[in-house]
Amino acid sequence: MIVYHGSRIIVDKPDTKHSRKRVDFGPGFYVTPIKEQAEGVRVLNFDSYSEEWLDFVFLCRRGEDTTDYDIVMGGVANDKVFDTVELYFQKLITKTEALGRLKYEKPNAQICIRSQKIIDHYLHFEGSGKL
Repeated sequence: MIVYHGSRIIVDKPDTKHSRKRVDFGPGFYVTPIKEQAEGVRVLNFDSYSEEWLDFVFLCRRGEDTTDYDIVMGGVANDKVFDTVELYFQKLITKTEALGRLKYEKPNAQICIRSQKIIDHYLHFEGSGKL
């Protein structure tokens, strides 16, 4: 399986302990895109910018996520989406208004592997290159 991770350094041994804490899907090693489903892995997949996605991102960015998913997949909070999400987080717009704005955005692919066991078992470094 081939996945990509954007970085200024070569990450030939990914781990979860060096990740940022308050990001979209919580701490983990982020890659894109995984196309197959891993059997026996706890996967949370957001197909759209939904109320569930917004609530999950909100909890993760506050460091309050208590779920035990191995992999979380869904839309990236890119610049346009991030602006809306931040307005909602700061209580400057309602959840309904945020979701109304987000429904016009096509989600980009982002996958967060939150389990070191999954990283060790399924990810294998093959090389790096400039894009």
